[in-house]
Amino acid sequence: MANVVDIRLKRAGKLYQFDPADFDLQTGVDVVVETAHGPEIGRVINPVREMADEQLESPLKPVIRLATAEDIERRHKTCFAESQTLADCEELVAKLGLPMKCLAAEYNLDESHLTVFFSSEGRVDFRELVRELGRKLHVRVELRQVGPRDETKLLGGYGRCGRELCCASFLTDFAPVSIKMAKEQNLPLNPVKISGVCGRLLCCLGHEYEVYKELNEERARCCAAAAAVEPALQSIRPVSPEPADRISVAPITEADDQSPADGIKAEAGGLAHRRRRKRRR
Repeated sequence: MANVVDIRLKRAGKLYQFDPADFDLQTGVDVVVETAHGPEIGRVINPVREMADEQLESPLKPVIRLATAEDIERRHKTCFAESQTLADCEELVAKLGLPMKCLAAEYNLDESHLTVFFSSEGRVDFRELVRELGRKLHVRVELRQVGPRDETKLLGGYGRCGRELCCASFLTDFAPVSIKMAKEQNLPLNPVKISGVCGRLLCCLGHEYEVYKELNEERARCCAAAAAVEPALQSIRPVSPEPADRISVAPITEADDQSPADGIKAEAGGLAHRRRRKRRR
């Protein structure tokens, strides 16, 4: 088992695991840590905890010390130096005619290492640019090419929702986003409406995807259950009286209006007529 502390080196950046050494670090404490590019300032996100050795991704680098006021002031000064360095880098790129766009420059805490982020549509031979920057700044220079999503994350901005971009404010990793997520949420498949500033699909399509997927599956189950019950309802005939049970009503005629006495008199008249005919024979 090893003691591990999670530290973030910059806003919306990834969490890195460090060895807390003998420090009792709590959440929100600024510390100076050793990285591959030299000392840097970071902030504790998760306090010290134990972790099995086989779960460690790489050998842990140590926490050097708690950040002092001088360290914080020095970090602010390097921010101004980064702006000037980025302007110098853009001048050299224009001078050398390189097809690249400089996005950001980052120094480590003691300004012994410089990282320049740039974007380009293809591969760029920047060896001459690295030499020029090293001779001018007297530091170790590293150039790193990034894609459209990382470019937007570095530059920042605001989305059509009016809020700061997710990638620049809180997203630490770019989760895969597909057009299937837009279909699941019944969104218009218009590239202009479902694409972000970077020109890729909106990261926020994945925020509510699982909720919409669960609701759509629940609705499909309800519709299937209703469809299974409907044929059974159609097989049930409505209750109606059988023909034998029906009461027949005959229409009333003129004969029904005659009284029974009239009928007896007519029958007696017919019988007397038949007797008279027999006597004559």
